[in-house]
Amino acid sequence: MAAGPQPVSDAVLRDGTTVLIRPAGPRDRARIEDYLIWLSEETRRLRFGTAVVDVTGIAERAAELSPGEHITLLALQGGDEGTVVGGAQYFKMAGDRAEMSVSVADAYQGRGLGSILVGRIAELGERDGIGTLVATVLPENHRMIEVFREGGFSPVIRAVPGSVEISFPTTLTDDAARLFEERTDEAARNAVRAILSPGTVAVIGASRDPESIGGRLFRNLLLTGYHGVVYPVNPHADSIQGVRAYDSITHVPGEVDVAFICVPAASVAEVASLCGQKGVRGLVVISSGFAEVGGEGPARQAELVDICRAAGMRMIGPNCMGIANTDPDVLLNGTFASTWPLPGRVGFMSQSGALGIAVMAHTTRLGLGLSSFVSSGNKADVSGNDLLCHWETDPRTDVVLLYLESFGNPRRFARLARRIAERKPIVAVKSGRSSAGARATASHTGAILLASDAAVDAIFRQNGVIRTETLEEMLDVATLLANQPLPAGNRVGIVTNAGGLGILCADAAEAHGLSVTPFSEATVSRLREFLPPEASTANPVDMIASATGEDYALAIRTVATSGDVDALIVIYIPPLERQAAEVARHVAAAVGNLRGAIPALASFVSAEGLPAELESDGVRVPSFAYPEQAAIALARAASLGVWRRRTRGAPAAFDAPRSDEVAALLAGALDEGADWLQADEAVRLLELFGVRCARFSRAGTPPEAAAAAGEIGGAVALKAIGPLHKTEVGAVRLGLAPTDVEAAAAEMRDRLIGAGEPFEGFLVQEMVEGGVEMLVGVAHDPTFGPVVACGVGGTAAELMADVAVRVPPITDVDVSEMVRSLRGFPLLDGYRGSPKTDIAALEDLVLRIGALVELHPVIAEMDCNPVVVTPTGAVVLDVRVRVESLPAPEPVGSPL
Repeated sequence: MAAGPQPVSDAVLRDGTTVLIRPAGPRDRARIEDYLIWLSEETRRLRFGTAVVDVTGIAERAAELSPGEHITLLALQGGDEGTVVGGAQYFKMAGDRAEMSVSVADAYQGRGLGSILVGRIAELGERDGIGTLVATVLPENHRMIEVFREGGFSPVIRAVPGSVEISFPTTLTDDAARLFEERTDEAARNAVRAILSPGTVAVIGASRDPESIGGRLFRNLLLTGYHGVVYPVNPHADSIQGVRAYDSITHVPGEVDVAFICVPAASVAEVASLCGQKGVRGLVVISSGFAEVGGEGPARQAELVDICRAAGMRMIGPNCMGIANTDPDVLLNGTFASTWPLPGRVGFMSQSGALGIAVMAHTTRLGLGLSSFVSSGNKADVSGNDLLCHWETDPRTDVVLLYLESFGNPRRFARLARRIAERKPIVAVKSGRSSAGARATASHTGAILLASDAAVDAIFRQNGVIRTETLEEMLDVATLLANQPLPAGNRVGIVTNAGGLGILCADAAEAHGLSVTPFSEATVSRLREFLPPEASTANPVDMIASATGEDYALAIRTVATSGDVDALIVIYIPPLERQAAEVARHVAAAVGNLRGAIPALASFVSAEGLPAELESDGVRVPSFAYPEQAAIALARAASLGVWRRRTRGAPAAFDAPRSDEVAALLAGALDEGADWLQADEAVRLLELFGVRCARFSRAGTPPEAAAAAGEIGGAVALKAIGPLHKTEVGAVRLGLAPTDVEAAAAEMRDRLIGAGEPFEGFLVQEMVEGGVEMLVGVAHDPTFGPVVACGVGGTAAELMADVAVRVPPITDVDVSEMVRSLRGFPLLDGYRGSPKTDIAALEDLVLRIGALVELHPVIAEMDCNPVVVTPTGAVVLDVRVRVESLPAPEPVGSPL
């Protein structure tokens, strides 16, 4: 197999720093010699069997270019022309085996570099036709043996005279892939932790003007009592706000952990280079003027990332408003906001700086405390996924809030979110709902899905992320989750002193998926014991306007402990303003006595706002100005409870004895430069994967169409190949007798060509009578890749837009939920006496389509419409498939 272009990419080490990994070449002989010389004698002995080695000969051989026979990978600190800190290589042996070796500089051992190099060399070996790598190490080289044994490589280890031989396949096992993911997550946690909890910081661009960005940020660091050391850097000032200033970061005494950069965009690269020379570990780039502005901005941002990578620095931003950490041992306010957030249990990331400032101020007004805050800006390096890794294990964070404008790596986001949401709620607002993408699609599925952000909804729903429509709603949900337990179900009880407000709350609750269930007779009886005859003891409980604080306390205890509800909403509108505080004290005490048995929320509809008395003895009752807000917040929280309790299901595991034929068909289409598969190719693709399609024959002329109809026998359908919306242009004739096909085909061809419609021939197909027409398809989302859809199909598919969406991989439970969530599901389930269809066959078909695109992501778009579901099965009548070449996957250990 011929070797392709060799990859050059960055790798993130366990401590969060980065190195560049690239192939060696003749220009590297001197730096390889330097590397070998600077290795300790013990490291040289363990690698080569002796401490005395032919440095020149080894370097010459390592730097040789011999594609397919040999490759050496170098890990460099300081960029492409930097210092070698590790390396790995293989030399081809007989058959599909190759001898490999790896070494790491002493200062970089124990940081995960060895495992990354082994993974990278294995990936290249597999690409170049190597099936097995063989390494020979000294028996006492326990650290290297552990790299293979604990790295998930499934090694075969055997003793040979004087050494240990280790062999392993180049195809990474599931265990190896999982371990690399875990190492990437660990590196992200360490990188974020280092930036959020620095011991020393510098503000480059600190200003004497307290109203400038640099001046305000520096002042905030001082005023909030940061526990570290702060250095202002400004070449035009001797001191900044009473603190000695330095003209350059390189002149600051001692180490600097994090530098905040607040200088014009044109100067940022130079400043970042100086930070690299100083050994700064992390940057927070406040400056704007990068990829967000176009023009020279993207190139300027790429240069900045290269500088950070070369120096091993991690960066938040650019174009951000900073970071904050309320940990009492840190107290870092590295923002230029005018508000310092309250300490609390909520981590918050905002991709928008200005919005982040506003939300942070609002959290203070709500009394919602933050553990940390990050304005991610352009996310050129540290990403939202990296922050999720940090908050996952941060003991001070119980709830995660995200304001997102884009996704970097949606698959990694899904993996992290699914894991985190099992223990910590994630609440997200995703902006950018748009139908612009629908204009570029050429299938029913694409038109329906890309006219919305259905893929975002799907990835959130599948992975337990609570999506809210507005920032206010996000903070409402966060206030609930930060102060009350998650509801165990969707049954809600409502207690009020105003019937109208109770009805409004009940309507909002039911509309958002909660159930305002009737109380048991026992509960009703207990309520009647203390409520006046005029009160309503149904759900909602209307205690009438005369209800006192004691009445509220008794009602809360009665309903909350009844077993009839999973959550409680308490509504109060004060007949007299002075009564609100007294009622609030009783409500807070009663909720506190529940000791977290169920969540309780309050809505005090009062002209003077929410009473402070709703917080008592460390128990805070989440309070909302209007009952509808409380109902919606509770419904969002309940959705996470439902997700946690649901059966997870399993991804489809179909036998694929003809998978090689599927791959060959797709590869052939790509080699020919095809975009959409030919109709017979598309049908063949589905049949190879076990999807039943109606019998058909392709014909080029009307006589050929008539002959095909005769072979099929019985009534047939005649379809023109070419038009997308066949019904609208008269490109479909149904129920034709074979004797009528030739004339119908000639008329159809002439009419379509005369109207300027695309025409590529005919499909003659068996008629499938009866059943329900559905749509099953795949659309290519620009961010998420292939997205699987199932919905009501036929000619009204786009009009109805009744479709459910999931992002692969999908499970049997996902598919069952998809089908049953459709408004048109009753049509499948015997609506108004019609025969029940084979729903299991439809679900199997959707699972197969999901598995097909998961295994072969070159399938960018697919439209099975209609799929006719009958009482005896599901059959595809029409299918279109578009293929698209994919970029190479990121190497193991890459920043994600």
